[in-house]
Amino acid sequence: MVVETDQELQKLKEIGRICGLTLKKMSEAIEPGMTTAELDAIGRRLLEQEGAQSAPEECYQFPGATCISVNEEVAHGIPGDRVLKPGDLVNIDVSAVKDGFFADTGASFVMAPIAPRTEKLCRDGKRAMWTGINQVRAGQPYAKIGQAIGDFARKNRYTLIQNLASHGVGRSLHEEPSELATWPDPSERRMIENGQVFTVEPFLSLGANWAEGGDDPWTLYSEPRALTVQFEHTIVATRAGVVILTLVD
Repeated sequence: MVVETDQELQKLKEIGRICGLTLKKMSEAIEPGMTTAELDAIGRRLLEQEGAQSAPEECYQFPGATCISVNEEVAHGIPGDRVLKPGDLVNIDVSAVKDGFFADTGASFVMAPIAPRTEKLCRDGKRAMWTGINQVRAGQPYAKIGQAIGDFARKNRYTLIQNLASHGVGRSLHEEPSELATWPDPSERRMIENGQVFTVEPFLSLGANWAEGGDDPWTLYSEPRALTVQFEHTIVATRAGVVILTLVD
């Protein structure tokens, strides 16, 4: 989607706020002993209170309001009877729709006690996302995003999952521009359009390069198995930089 009116921008800001707030409240509610289904129910309630609907449910009939991935799960984890334990690495991915406008956000969290290496991975995962966002400006190549994140990962001795990409969003959950690499991609030739809405969401890992399916149609696992974090914002590119739709205080 390319934003053309202030009304569109305000609608995007509203659903972005809802997604960001839901992610924040869910992260604050995480505690050992709760199930991922119980955590998902908190997210569902928050979305409904704001008049929004789960985008994965609406678009893909995903069996949950949010995606919750734990430890070895990289993405698209199905909420269920898995019990969260101290030290677990938990990724929450919230995407929703309201009044025909979509936004998408996600982040990884660790429950105490936190291993120093995992704490650093989370901190650097967020830094990798901001490294990519800082490259965004209308008229610049999309390739700068993946190149900058790749440089960051290499310098800090991480790997990147290279089959889970950023994507356009706005009028649907996944739309053009599709398959926006958050790793160096020499074949990427597209340029960022003024008003373009898309995500920046690198998957930073302690050794994995790929995400592969498991026993259900949704959950993805790292290959080779290694702890992996994801941080994501939905943004609007402008000539002056970016408007971050899913950032909340």
